[in-house]
Amino acid sequence: MSPLEIFGVLTGAVCVLLAAKENILTWPIGIVNNVLFFVMFWRNKLYADATLQIFYIVISIYGWWKWSHAGVGQELPVRETSRKLGLLLMALLPVAWYGIYQLLHTYTDSNVPAGDSLATVLSLGAQYMAGRKLIENWLVWIVVDVISVALFVYKRLYLTSGLYAAFIVMCVMGYVAWRKTQVRQAEAVAVA
Repeated sequence: MSPLEIFGVLTGAVCVLLAAKENILTWPIGIVNNVLFFVMFWRNKLYADATLQIFYIVISIYGWWKWSHAGVGQELPVRETSRKLGLLLMALLPVAWYGIYQLLHTYTDSNVPAGDSLATVLSLGAQYMAGRKLIENWLVWIVVDVISVALFVYKRLYLTSGLYAAFIVMCVMGYVAWRKTQVRQAEAVAVA
């Protein structure tokens, strides 16, 4: 366990807990986490996961902006993924997975290109969904976390693996909290 992994795990845990509570500070803390994990993953030859951290930073800036510009005195509402967007994501993600897998398999010395690329592609989809406050993001994150636990154990990143195991519980908590928010929002609209 390196200090890099310890600080990465701490910022990652805080980031997810804040997201579950719909706290906008999830975004800047997440950016710090992304920088730390970029370095750690690159050093451990998890190239797709490392590169993913760059995308997370960009998507986090988008999410931070989106959450902070919902309107004066308003929050971005929790919504369900539309059928159209869901179908689009289900069509794009396998294509992206195959492309990233081929890049890792062909051009890097990664010994886990399939798992690394799958976790990366699903993470991109989940992070995009989180930025739009689509409730299903939590379900996709659970799948990502299960895959990531296995990857990190294989890479002997045990503390990070433990974090991702804890993320599974946090994702369930986040899903339940967001579902309650969604019900409250629907009740408020019905009363108005």
